[in-house]
Amino acid sequence: MARPIWSGTISFGLVSVPVRMFTATSSQELRFHFLDRRDMAPIGYDKVNKETGEPVPADEIVRGFEFEKGRFVEVTEEDIDRLDVELTHAIDICDFVSIDEIDPLYFRKGYYLLPQEGAEKPYRLLVKALDETGRVAIAKVVIRNKQHLACLRPVGNALVLETMYYADEVRQPEAAPSPKVREAEVDMAKTLIENLAAKWDPERYHDNYRSELLDLLQKKAEGAPLPEREEEREGEVVDLMEALRQSVEATKRKRKKAPARKAS
Repeated sequence: MARPIWSGTISFGLVSVPVRMFTATSSQELRFHFLDRRDMAPIGYDKVNKETGEPVPADEIVRGFEFEKGRFVEVTEEDIDRLDVELTHAIDICDFVSIDEIDPLYFRKGYYLLPQEGAEKPYRLLVKALDETGRVAIAKVVIRNKQHLACLRPVGNALVLETMYYADEVRQPEAAPSPKVREAEVDMAKTLIENLAAKWDPERYHDNYRSELLDLLQKKAEGAPLPEREEEREGEVVDLMEALRQSVEATKRKRKKAPARKAS
């Protein structure tokens, strides 16, 4: 069984759900090592040959791939140039699909694609066609010596390319428990979700953890007293229906007060 990388709780209203976090993906990317050209031994961060312990001159450090345990082969720019130019310099569209069919778990990292000079019209044509059909392009592209699966989609007047995980990089979840829940509990939970529903606005969300960490580091640098460490609270087993009921009532009161604050 995989080991959890984090544990905590999902909280909404007065309801807390203790959970454990597991990695959902596993990259199959080829990893290169820095090697001593003279004997193909790997080099540590301090630029020392791990086999001899001797420092390695900068002009003797090369890139390499471990094709067997402890056996490396050098990878040069000439080796990369031998690959198909179309493979390494093209975004090859395979299919056009509905984005609703793609689980967000597959998305990796986003990039903006902008047209080169003279390509503005076909670029705009692709953006508009994707926008009006409601489809996205599934493609393959080589970035930094790795071929990625990718999704091209329109965002405003621009194209965004989002690299994706391949199917064999997405792990299947272990069977989740499925205890029986009462219909009344489901209805109450749905009411709570609707009471907390909002229009998506990315400006509403901020990295509080980063801000607090920077503040703590600033205080530490200035020699100021640091805040006391809070004791970790254990997840309590509570009456689920009562927690849902109280949360629904609290969100109702909050929604009623919102217009009054806005008017003032």
